[in-house]
Amino acid sequence: MRFRRFCRLLALVPLAFALAPVGPVLGAEMGVRHRIDVMVSAEPDAPILSRLKGARGELSFTVRLSANSKESKFFGMLRPSFPDIVVPEGPGKPLVQQTKLWEEDVCHQRRGLPKVTVTQLGGHFAEGEGRTEISAINRHIGVLVPPDELTPGIKLDPGSDSFGLFYAFRAQSRNSRLNVDLKIYPIDCFL
Repeated sequence: MRFRRFCRLLALVPLAFALAPVGPVLGAEMGVRHRIDVMVSAEPDAPILSRLKGARGELSFTVRLSANSKESKFFGMLRPSFPDIVVPEGPGKPLVQQTKLWEEDVCHQRRGLPKVTVTQLGGHFAEGEGRTEISAINRHIGVLVPPDELTPGIKLDPGSDSFGLFYAFRAQSRNSRLNVDLKIYPIDCFL
């Protein structure tokens, strides 16, 4: 009886090794680090596309970022600016090409995606009498709705490109009809 029980246990040993994760057996665990890219575009019905084709301008925005783990902690406001933008001749072309906004240096445990929110968008296009100002902000409790409200956190479909798999979120201004797209890339790495 004891011999049969012992043989059954021995038969389970190879199965246990086959089901065990490879990383911990070899002494290396898989972790992740994140990269965030940004791209700015205009909706096809955006006022700047219909009135200001070829005009020069600038855009800046504020992004609140919280990326915390045991190995890496970051919380802060990122303020990218793009001083020399040309309004494209037609829809479908971005105002700002995809650009790296932030990237983690440290590999850490998987703990979900960083929390990213675009809180304001500002800038101007053209000069003189035709100058168009853009000032879009988030809605705040207890304050009137802003004239050009910025709606953050619009979830887009995940996808992949030359950098890898990404999760995408959009902030869109209501009146100026501009989109700020954030792509979050989870990059596999060894802890």
